[in-house]
Parts: sequence; C-alpha cells; structure tokens
Amino acid sequence: MSARLAGKVAIVTGGASGIGLAAVRRFVEHGATAIIADIDIARATAVASESEGIVALPLDVVDDAQWATLFDDVVARFGKVDALINSCGIFSMKDIEAISLEEWSRTMSVNVDGVFLGCRHAVRAMKAHGGSIVNLSSVSGLIGGRNTVAYNASKGAVRLLTKSVALHCAHKQYGIRCNSVHPTFVETPMFDAALATSRDPERMRAALLSVVPLGRPAQAVEVADMLVYLISDESQFVTGAEFVIDGGMTAA
Repeated sequence: MSARLAGKVAIVTGGASGIGLAAVRRFVEHGATAIIADIDIARATAVASESEGIVALPLDVVDDAQWATLFDDVVARFGKVDALINSCGIFSMKDIEAISLEEWSRTMSVNVDGVFLGCRHAVRAMKAHGGSIVNLSSVSGLIGGRNTVAYNASKGAVRLLTKSVALHCAHKQYGIRCNSVHPTFVETPMFDAALATSRDPERMRAALLSVVPLGRPAQAVEVADMLVYLISDESQFVTGAEFVIDGGMTAA
C-alpha cells in the first residue's frame, strides 16, 4: 500500500484485538512502526510476530507508572512517538438502578482515567516535535442509552477531555493534535461479548442494527482507515474534532 505513514511511530492501546488490532495492521501497511500496548502481552506478542513493523509492550492503562515506562521505552528505541491511539476500553450494559458502584468505577477507570493518563504522557513525549492523539469515544458519547449509564458517561467524558487537550496543545503551540472518533456497533470481540449477555443474541443483534440506517455494523478496518487519516500529515489542520462513523445513526 501507500507510504502515508512512512517513518511514523504509533502507540495503540488495546492493540491486540478489535479496532486497535485493525489499526496496528493498517498503520504498518502504510509504513508506520506500530506499538501494541496491551495488558494481554501474550496475544500482543503473537500479533507482533506478523511483521517486523509491530512491537508488543505491556500496559495496564490505569497504571500511571506503566504509562511512563511505555513512553520512555518507545522513545529510547525509536527516538520519538508520533501518535497515540487510545483504543483500550470496556463496555458495561447496566442501567442506573442495576449498576453497582464497583462496576461504575471500573468503567470510569479504564475508559476515562486510562485515556487521561495516555494523553498526559503523550503530550510529555510529543511536545518538542508535535504529533497526533486520537481517543476512541463512541456514538454513546454523543447520545444516551437507557441501559448503558456508565458507558455513556465514560465516552462523553472522553469527548470533552479530547477537546480540552486539543485546546491546551494549540494554546501552547506544541504542534499536537487531539481528536475523538465515535463509532457505532463495530464487528469486534467486544460487540460479540455484549450480544452474548442476551438470552437471544441474534434477536438482540437485529434490534441494535435496526437503528443504523446502513443496516449493518461497522468493520474494524473501516474505523482503522479513519485513524490512518488522523495520524497522517493529511490532517495537520484538524484538532478538537469529533469523527462520527455510525452508518447514519446519529443523523436520524
């Protein structure tokens, strides 16, 4: 494929599966070095064996010290970090009456604290030369759902965290762009796991997709292609923006 990302070094959290995995593979196809930062280091290492352009490093996104080590390691190896994709996240399907404080806190910890820590360390590593941060939010960060209270709150927080980081970096003239991506249902293990909680997964799948005008889930590679644009030099004037990839769902 083209060398749109030639010479770039990109860290992808949750890069061993789902959207993160699709992004890692797409980045390498476009000439980048992709760092899989994942708590499942065995799976990440297996993916890294596919290409010399993929490196697997351990990361628990809620651990500040591990974030520091990750960025220091990547800079020591490659001299820089050009992009961070905050793709790691968890899904909770509970309404306000059903969810426990523990479930709420866990969702916030991974989906919000993890993104906050990633952004903070990325700014530290990138501010001397610029770069691109992309935070995976969701359509659930734009519109509500009756039984996804913690997920809605966490993804809404990611949306505005992104804007704050973008404005800060612009004010400081760091040359760092920060944008959020908002997919609807994506054909990933997380989507499959959510369906599996239903007594009738196929019926639930049909019900969910009925609200998507294009009538199908997104493919992970379709989201990855959007990420390629956002970390490429083609998007140098794009920051603080929301990129919706939802088959028309939020247009209705």
